[in-house]
Amino acid sequence: MKRQYLVLAAGLLVAGGAHAALDNTTAEAMMKKDGCAACHTIDKKLVGPPYMEVSAKYKGDAGAVAKLVDKVKKGGVGVWGQIPMPPNAQVPEADIKDLVTWILTLKK
Repeated sequence: MKRQYLVLAAGLLVAGGAHAALDNTTAEAMMKKDGCAACHTIDKKLVGPPYMEVSAKYKGDAGAVAKLVDKVKKGGVGVWGQIPMPPNAQVPEADIKDLVTWILTLKK
């Protein structure tokens, strides 16, 4: 009986920590809702880098999601030029993580 509870608890932890992958339509809607689309597009430079270039830059980096979530929340300058990215502390962290995860799936 105790083993069944452990298996159930482990399953709930895994399911609760998983983020569903965004489809392009949902991701683009979130980009607009959260203000990302004001500076970024998927495949062309606007103010900030296109998301396909971000994906290519961080390809194979196991810590990319955590780094980029932090960067989006706090803002920054210097990685992509001297135009600063403002902090986005008002955007829910779940949205940021979902968008960053989606961005990292994009391919040129």
